[in-house]
Amino acid sequence: MENNLIKPPVEIRYKEELDMLRKYDDGKKPENWVLSPKAVRTFILGGKIKKGNESFEISRKFYGNDALVERCIITLAGNRGLMLVGEPGTAKTMLSELLSAACCGISTNTVQGTAGTTEDMIKYSWNYALLLANGPSREALVPSPLLIGMEKGIFTRFEEITRTPAEIQDSLISVMSDQILNIPELENEGLVFARPGFNIIGTANTRDKGVNEMSGALKRRFNFETVEPVRDVRLEKEIIIREARNLADAGHIDMPVDEDAAELLAVTYHELREGVDSSGTVIESPAAVMSTAEAVSVYYQTLSHAWYYGNAKVDMKIMTENLLGAVCKENKDDLEKLKAYFRTSVKNKSSKVGGLWKEYYSAAKVLK
Repeated sequence: MENNLIKPPVEIRYKEELDMLRKYDDGKKPENWVLSPKAVRTFILGGKIKKGNESFEISRKFYGNDALVERCIITLAGNRGLMLVGEPGTAKTMLSELLSAACCGISTNTVQGTAGTTEDMIKYSWNYALLLANGPSREALVPSPLLIGMEKGIFTRFEEITRTPAEIQDSLISVMSDQILNIPELENEGLVFARPGFNIIGTANTRDKGVNEMSGALKRRFNFETVEPVRDVRLEKEIIIREARNLADAGHIDMPVDEDAAELLAVTYHELREGVDSSGTVIESPAAVMSTAEAVSVYYQTLSHAWYYGNAKVDMKIMTENLLGAVCKENKDDLEKLKAYFRTSVKNKSSKVGGLWKEYYSAAKVLK
């Protein structure tokens, strides 16, 4: 099944690992969880399973603060809502998917928050043909992610919750407080009680602060965890390489990842994000999102161009063009900041390090 999907859900992509963890998991489990908190941690952060003569390696999937992952797991085990906040591209959604797949066995019970999200997209709607024919009934009810989560005892993921109108957000308050959803149209059958294991994982971008600010009452129903950007260049390079390989495999691109080019891009993103280069020179950071996810996108675009149009070799000119598109898509002032970075930091590295950095600096002519 995985081969027929562009992006398989986590529970399909890592089915072999989840099956092995389930087979050897002897830890204490919260009610209705698929794995114990210990096994969930191993699934997300990686490790080795050893049982007798058999051993199995679990890959690391989230690169960041290990303690944050542990706090997230304990929050969910304690039936407290979890809110993951941070800059765009810091893997909040991925962490939410990993937690849901490991704890519940399913990561796709999701609400995608937008300005157009309505209450029936969160709770329930109706099959209007059945409703008109027979009146309100369970058969005519179409459950949405919140109701599905409550009845099955699984997590409901609420992506970009602050994009949703405030009155829609606040419809969660009574459910999170009382663990009951009232369906008034069903009268005597209208109370749905949450099964053990039900919880809500929300995500919110700090750049959306003020768009539809969460009310204090709703905030009190969640534990907040901030997912920070990757600060280590070597780790960022490793993520770019890993994700680019995964994307290349999915796209049937039979071309090796250029690790030197990935490192160059990791350094670029790190220095532009932090506002200082390796020599200590202060850099004006762009207003654009300089996330690791954006770096992966820039590298994969360059890789794809090399595969389809080039000679299967990463071209610094194409990478610079893709970087230009990523950095300057929101604010035209960011172009001057990117030019200044090439005139100072990239120029300095091209003379001291040479190699790809020299090619990179020569590609600055595309920054018009």
